[in-house]
Amino acid sequence: MSMYTIGNDLYSGRLSFKIIQHRKIWFGIAGVIVLISLLSFVVKTPNLGIEFRGGSQFTISGISNQNQQLAYDVIAKEGNDQAPRVSNLGASGMRVQTVQLNNEQTAAVKEALAKAYNVPANAVTSTFVGPSWGADIMNKAIRAMIVFMVAVSLVLIIYFRSWTIAVGASGALLHDFIVTLGVYWILGLEITPATIIGILTIMGYSLYDTVVVFDKVRENTQQLNKQLRYTYEESANLAINQTLIRSLNTSLTGLLPVLSVLIIGVWIFGADTLRDLALVMFVGMLLSTISSIFIAAPLAVTLGMRRPDIKEHTQHVYEVRSAVSSDVDGSSLSKNDSDMLNYVAEHERQAGSHQGVKAQPKRKNRSKR
Repeated sequence: MSMYTIGNDLYSGRLSFKIIQHRKIWFGIAGVIVLISLLSFVVKTPNLGIEFRGGSQFTISGISNQNQQLAYDVIAKEGNDQAPRVSNLGASGMRVQTVQLNNEQTAAVKEALAKAYNVPANAVTSTFVGPSWGADIMNKAIRAMIVFMVAVSLVLIIYFRSWTIAVGASGALLHDFIVTLGVYWILGLEITPATIIGILTIMGYSLYDTVVVFDKVRENTQQLNKQLRYTYEESANLAINQTLIRSLNTSLTGLLPVLSVLIIGVWIFGADTLRDLALVMFVGMLLSTISSIFIAAPLAVTLGMRRPDIKEHTQHVYEVRSAVSSDVDGSSLSKNDSDMLNYVAEHERQAGSHQGVKAQPKRKNRSKR
């Protein structure tokens, strides 16, 4: 089957994945992953960048040999740091980060790096970064996240006129934030200001994909009480299936440029300065695609199903189905239920589908001569 055929079948309902019906499985998996991420924050020391932990940084320009081992040897001998962080800057630069060094150590490291890479002394620059700057950035990022979550919730409540949708979207955003940071924490990836900026950036991407799904859910459930063929849960699940191909296509087109930056820019050309932002965006965009389908909508639907009117409608649908299955001619149905089923059946026929025997033109009987 082609993607076009699959998309049409998902939209029409001929093909359907039971995403809402299996929501307990998705919630369980997401809960375990979030719990592991939260535990890692407690038991594991993060790999913080120099902006958060403070230290000395050396930048070497105009080098022809980018052998990082030379820098490790210099720092081990002159800088008294057994675990410096060395990264390439383009094709002729290098960055070396160490613990905080005094003036004598800084001068000795600069001279040794210039000698090791055969560059003039003025080609090696040094800077000192205090940990207070990184802490200030982190505090502002946390405040920005809180303000963003509150603003998003208010906008969603006003737009969709439903607090359940706001809770579903906020839950997906928190999931993306915690798990993305947890991936960095567990794998020991360096957390820099670019990482925090990337996490805040993917929040907007995650929200866009979530709103697309919720908009279709609202469209499918807007006339819920005027029909008895589908429950609220089934209508919402149809909406997720109808937007599934669009979500996958949007995510794929968004991930390809980021993946190109990681492969071509970082791994091939050695532009390590792009690594932090590109990597966190790749992880976050992948998680946001998953959360908008398996967390945001199922969570909102779960909360929405607690409403008395939706409970009553769901029970009514089940009663009508039971009556239809036990009485083929529908004589046990009330007139109101029977009329509603006939109305829905009349207005939900798909173009090109079989309309039934009664819809065929009647032919006059012709006697044979």
